[in-house]
Amino acid sequence: MTEQEQTEQEKTDQYFMQLALEQGQLAYAAGEVPVGAVVVQNGEIIGRGYNQPITSLDPTAHAEVVAVRDAAKNIGNYRLTGATLYVTVEPCTMCAGCLVHSRLERLVYGATEPKAGVVESAMCLLDSPFFNHKIETCSGVLAGQASSLMSDFFKMRRAGKKKLKQLSRPVKGEGE
Repeated sequence: MTEQEQTEQEKTDQYFMQLALEQGQLAYAAGEVPVGAVVVQNGEIIGRGYNQPITSLDPTAHAEVVAVRDAAKNIGNYRLTGATLYVTVEPCTMCAGCLVHSRLERLVYGATEPKAGVVESAMCLLDSPFFNHKIETCSGVLAGQASSLMSDFFKMRRAGKKKLKQLSRPVKGEGE
């Protein structure tokens, strides 16, 4: 890849990651962990998704899975050959398996996930020899923005829990 092609690829990756971040904002607004994803094929978005396991009562409704399902439905094929998934946070084990089975060509993600990320953090699952499909990966695209979105969400959630805890304490002088 020439330097110019690499620069064009970086611009493309940043553009689509920005759209994945917008999906993450939708998850945030719904009170879900703010992970967003888009699937792109031939320069067109064919699938979108954001975390929604709580609101959909579906433990598999991670952003990646929702976006892959949307893409497969939109193109009428469960194989997403030649497609790229842009996701704001490093995928977990379940999502990595989904990506392999959907035959994505490329995975681009923003922030690493030290506890559950299986591309480079907790393990390197996609490098396992038993998979019959390999996915090209690129990490760190708009990582600061993706990481900030996650940090802001958990900060807000902790503040809400603290406030709730304070409200549930009896006021001194009452009920004594």
